[in-house]
Amino acid sequence: MVAAERVSITEEDQLRVNWYLLFARLLGEAPSKKTLDLISSLQGDDSEIGEAIAALARAASGVSQAELQQEYFDLFIGVGGSELTPYASYYLTGFLHEKPLAKLRDDMWSLGIRRQDDLKEPEDHIAALCEMMAGLISGSFGEPQDLETQKRFFQTHIGCWAPRFFEDLEAADAARFYMPAGTLGRLFMEIERQAFELAA
Repeated sequence: MVAAERVSITEEDQLRVNWYLLFARLLGEAPSKKTLDLISSLQGDDSEIGEAIAALARAASGVSQAELQQEYFDLFIGVGGSELTPYASYYLTGFLHEKPLAKLRDDMWSLGIRRQDDLKEPEDHIAALCEMMAGLISGSFGEPQDLETQKRFFQTHIGCWAPRFFEDLEAADAARFYMPAGTLGRLFMEIERQAFELAA
């Protein structure tokens, strides 16, 4: 996605942005060594999400780039099909390039989000949606969007399917590094859902 200059936001919203950007980075491609080093330095407390953070940090410190590239390929690309299909249209309709993608493109247009010319994946890929959500919070696509706009985008394009995707990622046969990433995603989606409900 094409982003504008970021403006100042609250510390809480910056934390949300960081979470969404982490998931975008993890799910858009196999993480680089720099990303793995950053993740391996994370520390978690004894809460459920803290334990998932610690598990992901351990996984990041114990995986090689070759292993991670193969795991990402098996999970999301595959030969003749991947274990998971990380697109909203697929989760919501069973097919790619369906109405959820068309609705997303309409909403992107109205929100000032423009697809990058070199983007190969459809815009309803989970990584792209996480990047868009981060941009709506941070103001990367203009001004930061109000909570109602964020809620509408989340419920329409992320919250309606991403929790199931992250549950599937937790349970995927090929997921070793990505298993705790799935746990983190599931927990974070629930936190977002509850926060939006409380703010209503």
